[in-house]
Amino acid sequence: MSWDLSERAYRGQRWAARTALASAGLAVLVPLAYGGVGGVLLLVAGAAGLGLGAVAVWWTLTLRGPVRWAAAVLAVLVPAALVALFAATLFWALLASVALWTLAVWSGRYALRGTGSTRVRVMRERKAAPPQRPYLIMNPRSGGGKVVRFELKEKAERLGAHVILLDPDQHEDVTALARKAVAEGADLLGVAGGDGTQALVAAVAAAYDIPFLVISAGTRNHFAMDLGLDRNDPAACLDALTDGVEVRVDLGFASGRPFVNNASFGAYAAIVQSPSYRDDKIGTTLELLPDLLTRQQGPLLTVRAAGRTLDAPHAVLVSNNPYRTDDPFGLGRRDRLDAAVLGVLGIRVDSAAEAAALILDPAPRGLTILTAPDVVIEADRAEIEAGIDGEALVLPAPVHCRITPGALRVRVPRKRPGVPPRAPRLDWRRLRKLAATVGRTAVHRRGPFL
Repeated sequence: MSWDLSERAYRGQRWAARTALASAGLAVLVPLAYGGVGGVLLLVAGAAGLGLGAVAVWWTLTLRGPVRWAAAVLAVLVPAALVALFAATLFWALLASVALWTLAVWSGRYALRGTGSTRVRVMRERKAAPPQRPYLIMNPRSGGGKVVRFELKEKAERLGAHVILLDPDQHEDVTALARKAVAEGADLLGVAGGDGTQALVAAVAAAYDIPFLVISAGTRNHFAMDLGLDRNDPAACLDALTDGVEVRVDLGFASGRPFVNNASFGAYAAIVQSPSYRDDKIGTTLELLPDLLTRQQGPLLTVRAAGRTLDAPHAVLVSNNPYRTDDPFGLGRRDRLDAAVLGVLGIRVDSAAEAAALILDPAPRGLTILTAPDVVIEADRAEIEAGIDGEALVLPAPVHCRITPGALRVRVPRKRPGVPPRAPRLDWRRLRKLAATVGRTAVHRRGPFL
């Protein structure tokens, strides 16, 4: 019976692979056949249009005055004109091509499930007794007032937690509050607030080796998302107090400052330092970017990681475990928080041509992606602007980023949404091999797909 089930499963995958290959081929051939030579010219025009659009965006970000606004108009008109041109020229063939490509992607990912291309080790859970003296720090302003809206303080107190409500009118030291809670006998620390506050309290919990509870009451809740928590209902996170399990995750540090998500340096970090950024994000960004991208302002950075040197990147993101970069639907997510490595993403764009290369080149020189246990960011000045989990800071140069494996015990609800699995990467070579197998040999020839 198990043999038959395996054979049926592989038969389905083989036919899905064949469907993906056929659909992908037809997605290209249908518009070419319908448009003839004109279809080929349209593809060339589309590539050129994408490059021109990227150049227009670069001019919009690096220039000022009337030229900037002209470039901004061009950046909008070029994609719109391409869509109109394709729609007017190809008619139904364009819709058919999109539908065929959608089928190819869906079928290809279905075919590659379980072939080894998407296997990711999940974070191991372990049972742990409920805390006896949990202390929770809550920021009533975080996430637009989620603490009040979801009645988190009242619900937590009914579950036996001691709640420390931050005063919105005072800049309280949450690290000191967490240490005081430990001194008073806390056997769990938790936070209902933004990721910056989460990181500070998490560092205290890690230092004393007591569990940490994440309550998704922030605006974006990236840490909660990668822990598989319910971001739409912060109160559901409180279930961990009575029915929870523990996972061990890593903790990042930038020159001693903890971060649960990431530390950014360069253009973005310099922009968030501006006092006007919080009230006018778009206006402040457009005002500062020209000088930052053309290196008239901001530090000149040098990044050293994994035996490599990144010279003068415009922006650097160092993350607590790497972000997904090969799946547009998974950007901003991390598969794991316990891989014991930092993710490093560096961008350098010095011209309009390099901006176009970021769009057209599958491996642009200006984009660097790697992993390392530690990263050093140097600068041509004594201090470096940084954004640590969204908080604007200025750190002495050089900044040493490191990761502490398994430093943090996180208590999470036993029943929670979980982290969505990574979609399989479309590997056409694997699909061809899978499609070419016949009969029961697929079960024996599973190795080539791994």
